[in-house]
Amino acid sequence: MDFAKPLPTYLVKRYHGWKATTYSENQVWYRRLADEGQRPRAMVISCCDSRVHVTSIFGADQGEFFIHRNIANLVPPYAPDGDHHGTSAAIEYAVTALKVAHLIVLGHSQCGGVQGCIDMCKGQAPQLEAKESFVGRWMDILKPKYDLVADVEDSVEQARQLERQAVVASLENLMSFPFVSSAVEDGALSLHGLWTDIGEGGLQCYDPQDKKFVVV
Repeated sequence: MDFAKPLPTYLVKRYHGWKATTYSENQVWYRRLADEGQRPRAMVISCCDSRVHVTSIFGADQGEFFIHRNIANLVPPYAPDGDHHGTSAAIEYAVTALKVAHLIVLGHSQCGGVQGCIDMCKGQAPQLEAKESFVGRWMDILKPKYDLVADVEDSVEQARQLERQAVVASLENLMSFPFVSSAVEDGALSLHGLWTDIGEGGLQCYDPQDKKFVVV
């Protein structure tokens, strides 16, 4: 069965446009990146949501960020069980091989994954409760944090608070990785939790001392 199809025409045209302009004007830089390898200063764990554009938010160029995206920007707890762990593998590579100095978890407003978690916790998403739901099992990582926002009556505010808690949960789980906690304790790595409002362009940073998010 032929399952692969030709690339859509609009993407082909965009590629050729990029090659003729951006690449052509920066060939030396691109070749240097290829020859010398990557040396990103930071890793960013963000959501798969197409509206979250990490490099645009920080004005970053190629080679600056090691980026991993998944549903709701979640980090699972350390689990060396021999199974498949894409997020954990990316973290291991960034910290132990690339030796990034900063590890950033970036959450965002209107997160569909977080809303799915809320719906599960309210018994309104039986499809996510099904054992075969990859999204549902992934959102199980966040479910324990729902208790912290369960009494918030406004649905929009409840979602925003759980979106922030998703960032906190990921920061907490990062510290369960021995190579992460060791690097943090040695001062070789710093962790940062951020939340962005995609409609307003706002950015908030988690303050571990006061346990709240503050405007950057």
